[in-house]
Amino acid sequence: MGVVHDLGKARFSFQSYLRRCNGIEDSEVDYGDHSHSGAGACWLMGHAGNIGKALAYCVAGHHAGLPDWSGGESPNGALAIRLKEDASVLEEPNVKAWIADHEAGWPSESIPSPFVFSRDDSSLSFWIRMMYSCLVDADFLDTESFMDPERSALRYGTHTLDVLQKTFFAKLDEKQRSAVYSPVNRIRGEIRRVCEEAADLSPGVFSLTVPTGGGKTLSGTAFAFKHALRHGLKRIIYVIPYTSIIEQTADVLRGFLGAENVLEHHSNFDPDKETQQSRLASENWDAPVVVTTAVQFFESLYACKSSRCRKLHNIAESVVILDEVQLLPTRLLLPCAEAIRQLAQHYRATIVLSTATQLNLPGVEPSLVHEIVPPTLNLYHRLKRTNIEFPVNRALRRTWADIADELMSFDQVLCIVNSRRDCYELFSKMADGTVHLSASMCGGHRSRVIADIKRKLAAGEPIRVISTQLVEAGVDVDFPVVYRAFAGLSSVAQSAGRCNREGRLSGLGRVVVFMPPEESKIKDLRDGEYAMSDLLERSCCVDADDPDSYPAFFEALHSRANDLGVVFKQLLGVPVPKEFCNGSSFRAMPLQYQFREAAAAFKMIDGAAQVPIIVRFGGSDSLIASLRAVGPKRDIMRRLQRYIVNVPRSSVGGLIEKGMVEELAVPPQRDVPSGIYVQTMPSAYHDDIGLDLFGSGLLNEDFIA
Repeated sequence: MGVVHDLGKARFSFQSYLRRCNGIEDSEVDYGDHSHSGAGACWLMGHAGNIGKALAYCVAGHHAGLPDWSGGESPNGALAIRLKEDASVLEEPNVKAWIADHEAGWPSESIPSPFVFSRDDSSLSFWIRMMYSCLVDADFLDTESFMDPERSALRYGTHTLDVLQKTFFAKLDEKQRSAVYSPVNRIRGEIRRVCEEAADLSPGVFSLTVPTGGGKTLSGTAFAFKHALRHGLKRIIYVIPYTSIIEQTADVLRGFLGAENVLEHHSNFDPDKETQQSRLASENWDAPVVVTTAVQFFESLYACKSSRCRKLHNIAESVVILDEVQLLPTRLLLPCAEAIRQLAQHYRATIVLSTATQLNLPGVEPSLVHEIVPPTLNLYHRLKRTNIEFPVNRALRRTWADIADELMSFDQVLCIVNSRRDCYELFSKMADGTVHLSASMCGGHRSRVIADIKRKLAAGEPIRVISTQLVEAGVDVDFPVVYRAFAGLSSVAQSAGRCNREGRLSGLGRVVVFMPPEESKIKDLRDGEYAMSDLLERSCCVDADDPDSYPAFFEALHSRANDLGVVFKQLLGVPVPKEFCNGSSFRAMPLQYQFREAAAAFKMIDGAAQVPIIVRFGGSDSLIASLRAVGPKRDIMRRLQRYIVNVPRSSVGGLIEKGMVEELAVPPQRDVPSGIYVQTMPSAYHDDIGLDLFGSGLLNEDFIA
C-alpha cells in the first residue's frame, strides 16, 4: 500500500505540474488532469485480490479521506466511480514504464489474506481504518522529515513508559505514606494493590468498578503502567467524558509525570500550556500518556478525514482507560462497544472500563471482561458514605422556590439539576452568594469557578452551589449535603459521589433526590428518569450502593433507546445483534462500505443542533479584535476555544435580534457568512451565570449607541 499509493505521480501530467509549480521551463507542458491517488487504487484492485479492494479505499482517499463505495453526499468521489474513471491512468506510457521498472517484489494475488477476511464485515472495515491510519500518518511524517527536518526532530523528545513509571510510583508511594489515616484512604490503598496485582493478566477488556471517591484515577494508572510494561504496550490513553473535568485529570497526571510527558488533546485545552512538541504529538498521539475526551476518541475511530484518522494506529498496543464509561451516549452504544471489542480482540489494546456503576456493553461478552476488584473487598458496603433519600410520591412535583428555601437552610450544599434552564431558574431563586455552574459559562470561567468552590470547601466557608450534571463525573468536590433532581440511577450515584467524598463526617452524608417542576426535555435524561421510575415501581428499596442494582437499570434504560446505533452500523454493513434489529436488517455487499456517510452519522454531540458563540470573558477581547482584523487563524481560534459557549441553534436568531450576538465578518471575504458568532453587548455575559440565555439581563447602557 505504501509502495503504490503515489503511483499516479509517474504520470507525465503530474511531472509537468511539478515543474510548473517549481518555476522550471517545460517545452512539453501538459495542463491536463494530474490527479494521482486513483492509479494506485486501480493497480491494487487488479493485482491483489480482495486485499487490493480493501486497501484501494486507503490509497484512493489518502488525501481526500476514506471514500464511500457508491452514492452518498459526494458520489463523484465514490470509490466505485473512481476505479472506473482512473483505470486508464495505468495505460499511460509514463506510468506503464515506471511500473515495469519497479514492480518486482510488489504484492500479487497470492498475498496471504489477513485475519479479517475469515471473520466479519465489522473486523474488515475496522482493519481498513487502521491501514488508512498507518498510510496517512507515514505519508505526513515522510513529507515533514524531507521538507522540514527541524520540525520533524521535535517529535521525539518524550520519555517512554519504562522511564516514567519510576517517577510515577515514587510519587504515588510518597502520596500514600503522607496521606492522613482514614478508613477511605486505607481502602484506596487496597484498591491500588489489587489493580497492580491484576496487571499480570493478559491484555483484553477489564472493568474497574469502584464507588466514587475510591481513587480510580491513580489506581487505574498504576494498573496501566504495570500492565503496559508487563506486556510490551506503548502508551496509556485516558478517555474522559466531559471537557469540563478533563483538565483535572490531566493536571493530576502532569503532577506525577511532568507536563512534557502528558498530551492533553481536546477542544477546550488551554493554549498557554501547549508547546510545539505537544502540538505535533496531538496530530497522531505519539506520546507516552494521552488524556482526551470520549468525543475525540470515538469520533476519530469512525472518522474518514486523514487529519482525524492519523492517530488510530497509535491506539493499538495501548492501555485505554475509559473513565465513567456509563456516560457513553445510549444512541451510539453499539458502535462504541464494537470499537472496544475490535481494539481488544485484534489490536493488542487493553481497555479498562472505569466506572462506579456496572454496565454491560452490547456485543462485548461479559465473560470476557475481567473485573479488577474482587468481590471480597466489599467496596460498596465499606465505602458507603451517604444515605440517599428517594421521593416517596413521584407524582408530586416541587417548585424551584420550595427547593431554594430548603437549600438556604444549609451552610454547605450542592444541588444538581438536569438542564441549563433549570440551573438558571433555581439559581435566580437563591440568595446572594450562591454559586452557579453550567455550560452557559465558557471553559475558562468554569475552571475558575470550580477552583473557587474547592478553595471554600477546604477552608470550611459557607457555600451553596447550583449546578448542571457536568459536576457529576470526576469533579472532586466534597459537600456534606447534596440535592439531586430526579434522574437515572447512575446519575444519582454520581451525584452522591460529591457528598462526604472523603468520609470526614461523623455520620453519613445526606443525598436528597427530589421531583423538579417538570420532567427533562432532553431525551437521554428523560429516558433515565423513566428507567429509574420503572425500577422504583418494581422495587420500593433501590440501593444505589448495591452494584447488583445497575444491570436492571441499564436494561430498562437501553430498552427505551431508539436503536443504540443500529443505523450507523448498517452503513458499514456490520452485522447487528438480532435483539436490536426490530425485524429488519440491512447488509451491504462484501467490501462495499460507506465510510463518509458513517462518519457523518457518528456524532457523539449533535454539532448541527449547537452553535459555538465566542463570549467576552477574561482575555478574550484582544483575541476577538485579532479575529476581526486578520481572520480565523489557527492560533487565534485555538486560544478562543476556552471562551466558547455552545448554544442551541434555535436560540441564536433571538440572541441576534436582541443585539446580544452577531455573526462576525472576517477577512479575507467579509461579504461571505463566516459562521463565527461573537457576543456584542458586554452585559450579555455575567460573572455569575455566564451567557444570559434565559433572562433579559440587559442594562440601559447596552441600548446606547
